[in-house]
Amino acid sequence: MSTPPLASGPQGPHALWPLLETVLDALHRGTLARPGPLPAGGPAAVAARLRDTVGDLLPEHGDPTALRTLVTALAEGAADPAHPLCTAHLHCPPLAVATAADLAASALNPSLDSWDQAPAASALEDLVTRAVAEQTGMADALVTTGGTESNQLALLLAREAHGSRLRLLHAANAHHSLPRAAWLLGLPEPLALPAPAGTLDAAALADALRRVRGPVLVAATAGTTDAGLIDPLPEIAALCRAHQARLHIDAAYAAPLLFSPTHRSALDGLEQADTVALDLHKLGWQPIAAGFLAIRAAADLEALRHRTGYLNAEDDTEAGLPDLLGRSLRTSRRPDALKIAVTFRTLGRTGLAALVDQVIGRAHTLADLVAARPDLRLYRRPTLSTVLFRPRGSTDAHTAAVRRHLLARGHAVLGRARPEGRLWLKATLLNPLSTSDDLGRLLDHVREATRATRPEGNAPR
Repeated sequence: MSTPPLASGPQGPHALWPLLETVLDALHRGTLARPGPLPAGGPAAVAARLRDTVGDLLPEHGDPTALRTLVTALAEGAADPAHPLCTAHLHCPPLAVATAADLAASALNPSLDSWDQAPAASALEDLVTRAVAEQTGMADALVTTGGTESNQLALLLAREAHGSRLRLLHAANAHHSLPRAAWLLGLPEPLALPAPAGTLDAAALADALRRVRGPVLVAATAGTTDAGLIDPLPEIAALCRAHQARLHIDAAYAAPLLFSPTHRSALDGLEQADTVALDLHKLGWQPIAAGFLAIRAAADLEALRHRTGYLNAEDDTEAGLPDLLGRSLRTSRRPDALKIAVTFRTLGRTGLAALVDQVIGRAHTLADLVAARPDLRLYRRPTLSTVLFRPRGSTDAHTAAVRRHLLARGHAVLGRARPEGRLWLKATLLNPLSTSDDLGRLLDHVREATRATRPEGNAPR
């Protein structure tokens, strides 16, 4: 048996070309075979179809058609974020140019743990992190896998700067990764503060800062996962300054508003944080992963310094080879900066701003459509690109059944959120190509699902 071709090296592009044609054809065929944004039938049916297609995953002898077969099956069984009715999560449709760049990153396969594995990639990452730091008003930025890792790193840097007695204060609806990171790092039990209007209550924060003894880390949110709301950042920053508390802002969702002259004022106060989490695989149209942690004080990164002879020997760094181990808690790392650099250069600030403005505009269009329908109830006008609504008169159980009915038939993908103790359907609009007609079709599906799942005798009120 001949040795399979490699993806890089002089023959790499020639080996990839016919495989790319296979992949693109399989993606096309699989997408056409799907009835909508999601495969029909629910988890058991999807798993059964995949098992039947794959058969023996590790056969005695290889199958040359495996690439076509499996990519087709994956596309047919995918939740397609580029479909205009796939709106459940902060799961964006990636830009074609970013995806093409990611292919190059996979083929070349640099590893960002030592310069001799990634000479150009490490220099490119430096340029990208500098650009992100400048955009957020910070001194430096680290590439992460997303908001969870960014939040964990933010707590770690705060702990190393202020000691293990550090107490985390966060809103009750902050991202789950924040209290989980406190647990992981052995910090005291965090204090969850009320968020009666969906955002951190500044009066409750002020009271907590007066009561809590010892070092404090306040975590604010710019773009809550449930409703896309932004905490009162200037007020929170002022309270942190007054009480010498450290401030972390989880802006994994909302940070790309910084690109938009129309919407960036919603993030006033962000520049006063000590650390900021941001993701470009949410409102940035990048393939996963594309996260960052921006840091105000570069000296905080001393806590990540680590040395091992085969990657960053002291005499090598003294001779000028960059030390990459202090840029992450991970060792092997993909060159995620490439796709981001390509996107920045290709679209520029104005192109990125246009995409941000478009999806926020789509959210307001959807809110208008919901408000105009007597059978639906709108939670509130959107702040970002998240719209919450529910069938008017439905119970929480019925609202949940509507969502599952849509999922089982593959008609539409809606999320769920529970602000103020009630269950709402959640549409997170990240597709700039969606139209008013698409959004109207989404609501038509909701109406049909509401009728199909309504308990007998339960007429709408």
